Amino acid sequence: MTAAIDVQDVTVRYGDVTALEQVSLRVEPGRVTGLIGMNGSGKSTLFKTAIGMLRPQEGRVLVDGLTPTAARKRGAVGYVPQSEDVDWAFPVSVRDVVMMGRYGGLGPTRRPRAADRAAVAEALERVELTDFADRQIGQLSGGQRKRAFVARGIAQDARVLLLDEPFAGVDLRSEATISRLLRELADDGRAVLVSTHDLHALPQLADEAILLLRRVVFQGAVAEALDPANLARAFGLDVLGREESA
Repeated sequence: MTAAIDVQDVTVRYGDVTALEQVSLRVEPGRVTGLIGMNGSGKSTLFKTAIGMLRPQEGRVLVDGLTPTAARKRGAVGYVPQSEDVDWAFPVSVRDVVMMGRYGGLGPTRRPRAADRAAVAEALERVELTDFADRQIGQLSGGQRKRAFVARGIAQDARVLLLDEPFAGVDLRSEATISRLLRELADDGRAVLVSTHDLHALPQLADEAILLLRRVVFQGAVAEALDPANLARAFGLDVLGREESA
């Protein structure tokens, strides 16, 4: 089976700063994979590399068997960014944002067909935002905004969905709705890679976990990922412990 995301020996640098170093990992279809790491561990860089926004200096990335750029153009990959990466003042409605997931198949006129409008309506219903469809996107709460971007990925029918901190600053209803949807999408055979700081909810959310600290510290079962020794390595605490005992 072709991996949904196949990363081999990837290194990404910003000038003299190495954000990812020799990272190798696989994300499989039909699973929710949790991506865990402290701020600055390279999670956002990994996402942006997987969707073709960044090009690695070393290694290669395939998404659904394609280069990241080709996968994005085909609509095979959907991305829910962190809130600070979005201009919430931009004058578009929630419906417009979700319709963006259909743009790849609209042709040069960008004129939605009945099937496109139906897909958008269904996606809005699944994220419980039908009543907010005509609101300007910036008028929504933090949790509603995240749900709108999840709806965009659903409308797009992306086979691979990447979510960068979707639970940060959201209300409990939105967190529950997003978690339920991610499980449903995985059950439909899609691959979901989601970064989160909520370790307590990870066992209910994810099938497996990746611990990242510029390198892959661990990939495997959630229970093993949450082992204190592995978490200490991922958050740099094992280094501190060795220095104190030296």
